[in-house]
Amino acid sequence: MKRIYLDHAATSPMHPEVAEKMFSMMKESYGNPSSIHSFGREARRILDEARRSLAKTINAKPAEIIFTSGGTEADNLAIIGTALANQHLGKHIITTDIEHHAVLHACKYLEKIGYDITYLPVDKSGMISLEDLTNNLTDQTVLVSIMYGNNEVGVIQPIREIGHILKKHQAFFHTDAVQAYGIEHIDITDLSVDLLSVSSHKINGPKGVGFLYAKAGLKLQPSQYGGEQELKRRAGTENVPGIFGFQLAANLSLATQKQKSENYNAFKQEMISIFQEHQLMFEVNSPNDGLPHVFNVYFPKTNIESLLVNLDLAGIAASSGSACTAGSIDPSHVLVSMYGKESERILSSIRFSFGLGTTKEDIQYAAHEISKVIKKVTA
Repeated sequence: MKRIYLDHAATSPMHPEVAEKMFSMMKESYGNPSSIHSFGREARRILDEARRSLAKTINAKPAEIIFTSGGTEADNLAIIGTALANQHLGKHIITTDIEHHAVLHACKYLEKIGYDITYLPVDKSGMISLEDLTNNLTDQTVLVSIMYGNNEVGVIQPIREIGHILKKHQAFFHTDAVQAYGIEHIDITDLSVDLLSVSSHKINGPKGVGFLYAKAGLKLQPSQYGGEQELKRRAGTENVPGIFGFQLAANLSLATQKQKSENYNAFKQEMISIFQEHQLMFEVNSPNDGLPHVFNVYFPKTNIESLLVNLDLAGIAASSGSACTAGSIDPSHVLVSMYGKESERILSSIRFSFGLGTTKEDIQYAAHEISKVIKKVTA
């Protein structure tokens, strides 16, 4: 049976060149970058070069890059670290209903210890209202955290416009760019963000590594203590092989940015065409101008759990925005915010996402198999 992976937004396969070079590097450069001997200095050289290279991808300074274990840690350090270190400015935070749980759960923690959190709603296209944002800013607002591109439906928020609004306010601005990095052109100066989170495994790099951009001079309270790594902002021996692989993956990803976007948008149109050919009932939840690799589709009269199981049996790997626990699926918080708790879409929508290795032939094969499954489960 042919297997097609259409879940790149969850994680992506490591680029073969990254895996090969990481393996060689792990065998040859195993020193601790904090050690002063030649082995340590070699590791430090690799680490410093990766920091310079990754900083350049977003037009940041090397010292503004904090290496983390991934997007979740970067989000937590940005939100909790900024809030705790700057609580003298206020204890009010603004975020949205459709953030990744790494952001939402960090905010819930802060609520428990006395912070006031405003969760901005979105419209049916998944967009926040800039007027809502402006109206909710107070003299106690210390942080605004709004994701760049949504992981479930792909909607891209007006980050540049938000940054412009916040230039006139004391609040720091964080954006979770985990899904957008490597796909969208990102320039932190142009966007006027103070903090930005990125993860390696979304761009064909290794798992367990990411970075937080934190603007020079911004105060952060560390989330762990021990050594003085990352300019005392994140203790612990750096994951040098992972960071090395992350750097390679980022450079490879950015070199093919334009071609990827064109291919992924073409894949969406190909799937739509084949669904129409099969006369399926469906509606697209993803906006036309959203992230090109994320394609969320509503299939009326289907059930997520049944659909995902049958797709897996047909060799198609996809996902929903739901968390499956103990045999039950909770509605997607993103789709609930977009369409309401009573909408059938929240339990009948599937996310397909594209990436390295996905071909037009894969898309055509998958779309026909998906159509067969939809007909089967709705018969």
